[in-house]
Amino acid sequence: MDKRLAEIREKVANGIRLTKEDGLFLYEFPDLLSIGQIAKEKKKQLIGDYVFFNVNCHINLTNICVSKCKFCAFGVDENAPKPYAMTVEQAFDYASRAVDQGITEFHIVSALNPKLTLDYYVEIISRLKKAYPHILIQALTAVEIVYLANISHLSVEEVLCALKDAGLDAIPGGGAEILDDRIRKELCPRKASSEEWLEVHRIAHKLGIKTNCTMLFGHIENYEDRINHLLKLRELQDEAPGFKAFIPLPFLPENTALAHLNKTSVFDQLKTIAISRLILDNIEHIKAFWVMLGIPVAQIALEFGADDLDGTIIEEKIMHAAGAKTDKGISKTSIIRLIKEAGYIPAERDTVYNILQTY
Repeated sequence: MDKRLAEIREKVANGIRLTKEDGLFLYEFPDLLSIGQIAKEKKKQLIGDYVFFNVNCHINLTNICVSKCKFCAFGVDENAPKPYAMTVEQAFDYASRAVDQGITEFHIVSALNPKLTLDYYVEIISRLKKAYPHILIQALTAVEIVYLANISHLSVEEVLCALKDAGLDAIPGGGAEILDDRIRKELCPRKASSEEWLEVHRIAHKLGIKTNCTMLFGHIENYEDRINHLLKLRELQDEAPGFKAFIPLPFLPENTALAHLNKTSVFDQLKTIAISRLILDNIEHIKAFWVMLGIPVAQIALEFGADDLDGTIIEEKIMHAAGAKTDKGISKTSIIRLIKEAGYIPAERDTVYNILQTY
């Protein structure tokens, strides 16, 4: 096994693409630190000693959702005890209150609410862009875009063009879960298929809209499902480049229909981050999303191939509904300190990874 790992290290050092078999071997190989070292070397080769973050504001416009995904604790029925849907004015006011904190991104993701039309999202994005043209807008997952296309009787491209014309700058990576329709049929049968998710990002990239990508892991999938997922992302990036960052998201079971499952271990989380860095050789940035990992694990993940801690967020709701124990937001001063504590250079970025300032 050590010989095989040495061969993989040599491949990575020489820019030779890893195979599915390599990825499966890494998941089965017990020496986490050796895998982490390879991933760290690859990250330093690409990024140097920088660790990125941004100053952003998460805006969750509604929790009313028809999808009823088994892994979600956020979405509710309209007649549930605490449903909500912001008006355009409420959304604008909520976003405006964060502007004085020096944010450079509005991050807007919500749910599949049949009463919120494309015009609603276009108006919110347009108003924010006109009022704050210097703040980039990253909004609507591929799942939301497919749903909007369906209820609007429009193509995905038409929806994306309308959003882009309104001021959309980028698309977040949510909704990918595991890109396997057998698993999606079990966990989230009412929302976009694997190919539909990929197609949204394919079209977005061709329209010049940058995006992120994710993987929700640690539920009913296995290692092969994870590697297949990574390979699909890598293939799309080869075909239509536009992914800026990959975010591996450990499943949080609390308050979900899968609450009987144990949360995946820190060992598995760090190994998945490292393997992601090595398999996704054409996606530059790997995020350690502190909200779901917890801050100590996110700091350790910087030694396992991650180069980004995400951002200040202001008030995150979706992950906290599923039992995230972290704060709902973090100050810029704190995130800079956390990166320095880990021995790296904090680099404040915008949504598409232009460096705004280093510390």
